[in-house]
Amino acid sequence: MNTLDLAHFKKTTIMAQSFDLIVIGVGMAAVSAAHKCAAAGWSVAVVDELPYGGACALRGCDPKKILRRGAEIIDAAQLMRGKGIEEDGLQINWPDLVAHKRSFTEKMPDTIEGGLKENGITTLHGTARFVASHTIEVGEERFDSRYVLVATGAMPRPIDVPGGEYLIDNARFMELENLPKRILFVGGGYISFEFAHMAARAGSRVTIIDRGTQPLKAFDPELMDKLMERSATAGIDIRLGATLQSIEKTSDGFAIVGERDGTEQQWAADLVVHGAGRAPAIDGLELQAASLKASPKGIAVNEYLQSVSNPAVYAAGDAADTIGPPLTPVAVFEGKVAASNMLKGNHKTPDYRGVPSVVFTVPALGRVGMLESEGRDAGHDISVKFTDTSGWFSNRRIGEAYAAVKIIVDNASDEILGAHLFGPGYAELINMFALAIKLGLKVSDLRTMVPAYPTVGSDLGAML
Repeated sequence: MNTLDLAHFKKTTIMAQSFDLIVIGVGMAAVSAAHKCAAAGWSVAVVDELPYGGACALRGCDPKKILRRGAEIIDAAQLMRGKGIEEDGLQINWPDLVAHKRSFTEKMPDTIEGGLKENGITTLHGTARFVASHTIEVGEERFDSRYVLVATGAMPRPIDVPGGEYLIDNARFMELENLPKRILFVGGGYISFEFAHMAARAGSRVTIIDRGTQPLKAFDPELMDKLMERSATAGIDIRLGATLQSIEKTSDGFAIVGERDGTEQQWAADLVVHGAGRAPAIDGLELQAASLKASPKGIAVNEYLQSVSNPAVYAAGDAADTIGPPLTPVAVFEGKVAASNMLKGNHKTPDYRGVPSVVFTVPALGRVGMLESEGRDAGHDISVKFTDTSGWFSNRRIGEAYAAVKIIVDNASDEILGAHLFGPGYAELINMFALAIKLGLKVSDLRTMVPAYPTVGSDLGAML
């Protein structure tokens, strides 16, 4: 027997280790499901090719919010110029800010792995792929499992243009030791707007190009207009209807070519950032080996988050094709729902009512529930209350000139169908509206609340 035959023989005859559950990916959906099943007495293993923690803890929500703090401070001082604050000399020290971010992220993988091990969960590191309906392979080892949960999250959507390899993603952006002077963001989504607001306050000249006529389409268009105006005051140049054609490396950065209204457009930048959306990170899983059906939105699942083509496999978070928005809290509760259904049989479905979404620009733009157009299209008799709140005390106190809210109410039930907020502190306030929608509270119920005053929360009654 030659060397290759011997290696194949060993690989195929070694007994695979077996578990009740194997979770592929170790982000927030995975961790919540793994702990729930292990606490019920199941043998559980998790595997990831990246450091444990997923996008939110390591490459997204949390580190992004730490970096945003620098932009908040700069912006707050600028708003109070001439109102008692002299901000001369105040600036972001980017290397120090990134080091502050790392003081959080660098501890997370070990912390998460330690917690998993304490709960008796086997932790594996490497690239997983299916080799059968119940079996995965990690390196040279095979593992069988009664159930498999796919919770691999998302990755930047491929942009197929000449020079596309020069694009960096949000994870690499947050690791930059120094921030370049000229930055161009491709796409008008969360990543572009959030990081553009950080970079602009750190002194970079920032451009966003988006092929659509309205960026951040999931948000209220009137409030989006306010965000566009506010972005311009921060020095952010937004070019709508602009399609990326190519990126070329030059002696002093990059030459970016696009097309807008049938005319060629050119930009020069030191850095080009991918902000044109994300796709489920499932391409390398060899789904066909497990007879798993999938769409561009993720693994095809039923209402219980179980694969429609392989009952041994469930999926949660960004890897699953569900109606849930791609948000960390959604991934967490989908992980818990999937775990509950694996433990007790399919009996629970995810409830997406009252899930808020926030773009953490400065200030932030938030949404929960229906857009105005969605309320009308659904046949509701609605009232729409749009209020420019820039002159209200809570905003005037800090010098903010751009703030507004839009509340959608069902006239028949007096329930809130949607709340859309743009302004300082509104990323917190939107949680109140989320709770109201989740519990079916009426406008009259909310108006009975006696708030602490003066706070941003005390504005809620007037918004209704």
